[in-house]
Amino acid sequence: MKSYLAAAIQMTSLPDLEKNLIQAEELIDLAVRQGAELVSLPENFSFMGEEEEKIASSEAIGQQSEKFLKTMAQRFQVMILGGGFPVPTTGGKVYNTCLLVDPNGTEVARYEKVHLFDVNVPDGITYRESNTVKAGADLPPIYVSPELGTLGLSVCYDVRFPELYRHLSQQGADVLFVPAAFTAYTGKDHWKVLLQARAIENTCYTIAPAQTGHHYGRRQTHGHAMIIDPWGVVLADAGDEPGVAIAEINPDRLEQVRRQMPSLQHRVFL
Repeated sequence: MKSYLAAAIQMTSLPDLEKNLIQAEELIDLAVRQGAELVSLPENFSFMGEEEEKIASSEAIGQQSEKFLKTMAQRFQVMILGGGFPVPTTGGKVYNTCLLVDPNGTEVARYEKVHLFDVNVPDGITYRESNTVKAGADLPPIYVSPELGTLGLSVCYDVRFPELYRHLSQQGADVLFVPAAFTAYTGKDHWKVLLQARAIENTCYTIAPAQTGHHYGRRQTHGHAMIIDPWGVVLADAGDEPGVAIAEINPDRLEQVRRQMPSLQHRVFL
């Protein structure tokens, strides 16, 4: 594993696949021009609209999203994480799918979101992700990159379930991805602290691309795409506008923190 720059992209995705992919390409280009070798896109990067519309167009969204990720990875010669897009499955539902693609345009890891956001948020909005999304059945995978380290996948609401990240760290993860479309209401109180907790307790870098702003209807997201180091230090924060958070992933820092705070070695209840 070498030292390199990673990017967490922040978008305001809309119910418009073409516009979203244009925005994503512009931000990937911006990240690569700043030296990023690992680029991550948020949950719902290719489409963020009403659930009925998403389901009706899910086959086209899924196919074009996957093609886009592979094309961008090849064109820019970087590793790209697509943080979440719908892929049709049985029963008229979709999997919320996270895809990791290497610089050759080859899929190297796929994760279907396990924890679905069925929540009555105190701002009066009710979310029922399970109405249209089928929960994945498998723990998220890791991908071992000789240059970029061991990368672990997750999606958004997963961040509230520490056992998932403990699994990834037990598999040797150095970097935890948390691509998200966190609600504006919950994000202001919980987003940063949850990301820091996952980084600290697993002594891993955490890369969290995010959605921001107003998308459709009453749907608003928190923003603040972040990269956090294994000590819990926020290295980059994209604020509340579309853009890119970029920071160094440094194996020496990783080793230093794990040597000074060997908490994973001190676990009693496995």
